[in-house]
Amino acid sequence: MSKYSKEDIIRLVREGDVEFIRMQFTDIFGQLKNVAITASQIEKAVNNQIMIDGSSIEGFVRIHESDQYLYPDLDSFTVLPWRPQHGKVARLICDVYNPDGTPFVGDPRGVLKRVLKKAADMGYSFNVGPECEFFLFQTDENGNPTTTTSDEAGYFDLGPLDHGESTRREICLALEQMGFEIEASHHEVAQGQHEIDFKYAEALTAADNIMTFKLAVKTLAQKNGLHATFMPKPVFGINGSGMHTNMSLFKDGKNVFFDPDDSRKLSKEAYAFIAGLLKHVCGMAAITNPLVNSYKRLVPGYEAPCYLAWSASNRSALIRIPAARGQATRVELRCPDPTCNPYLALAVCLAAGLDGIEKGMTPPDEITENIFAMDEATRDAKGIKSLPGSLKAAVDALKADELICEALGDHVVSHYTEGKYAEWDAYRTHVSNWEISKYLITY
Repeated sequence: MSKYSKEDIIRLVREGDVEFIRMQFTDIFGQLKNVAITASQIEKAVNNQIMIDGSSIEGFVRIHESDQYLYPDLDSFTVLPWRPQHGKVARLICDVYNPDGTPFVGDPRGVLKRVLKKAADMGYSFNVGPECEFFLFQTDENGNPTTTTSDEAGYFDLGPLDHGESTRREICLALEQMGFEIEASHHEVAQGQHEIDFKYAEALTAADNIMTFKLAVKTLAQKNGLHATFMPKPVFGINGSGMHTNMSLFKDGKNVFFDPDDSRKLSKEAYAFIAGLLKHVCGMAAITNPLVNSYKRLVPGYEAPCYLAWSASNRSALIRIPAARGQATRVELRCPDPTCNPYLALAVCLAAGLDGIEKGMTPPDEITENIFAMDEATRDAKGIKSLPGSLKAAVDALKADELICEALGDHVVSHYTEGKYAEWDAYRTHVSNWEISKYLITY
């Protein structure tokens, strides 16, 4: 049931002193884009008549196919609270369509919609609760970002040790004005690191919320003279930033992952979903962990999961089942990081889980011991494999996983892998400061 009609949006703009509307969409690499229109164009906007040049967007279309149209999701209308309150700025999140009225196959939001339709055809709705971590760093005298923080806080600390506390509070209040329900916000383990958790939502809304969240964090940090980054591992030797992703399937208003008669209170669908994730997680990694830098977080010793295992309690496992049961039963995938494109990441997670359910997969035995403390021989004996160790290995695994490629579609796979191989090659051939300090004098 839609919240807003076209007439509602037109009225909200005209009566609410809205002067600009940002028509937002996301490219395949997770970068938020927009076309800004004035209030005089709102009728064209709600009738899907705002056009973009798709050939200018990385991974979209070639120059001779350039015209594309933005179809706004009317329920995504909201005023941006950090913009002026006289002559307000609002936003609409949009799907990208071809001139013939068909959905564009390279639109990440459309990719997620296609997998959600498959789930709906199986009788399921897919709910997601993300846990987004980020760093707040100081800027230099020219306003450029540094990796310096005057923050001396640790996990759950507060001011005066937590120098980002006021910015974090401002972010939470702004998000609540936009309709978010903030469940928790706190300082994370590393200096300058923060986490804000918001209430779970149906997957498409959750992905929209992640994009809005990242925009709000970066905008309000900049307003306060700080630089916010979602880079997974900005500083060597301390914890990196993840985006633990909590997932559940519902059918007829009930959580299908819960079974009161099972010893762990988990249903056969929950076990199969876990098995599907474990089967495809290496093929998903280039989507859930999309940067060269992502794989510098996924190493032992910093709480980031890199071993393919699951547990109902063990935080060293890739998949954890949090303690809550009943309607709150959920599967937590701990490897994604917040630089991922959330539409593609949730699409591949759901596709993997549904594959497990369709094929009646059974997960390996639960691992209750600390995997980080095991040696390689012990892990081998228990059959515990690792995530890909680099972006190159992850892209290779993506191309080898037919199910994940099918979920993404040929257009996204070809453009995404081409871009990521180019990123890896640029990194591989770059001479780093580490190499200079290691080799220049010695050799």
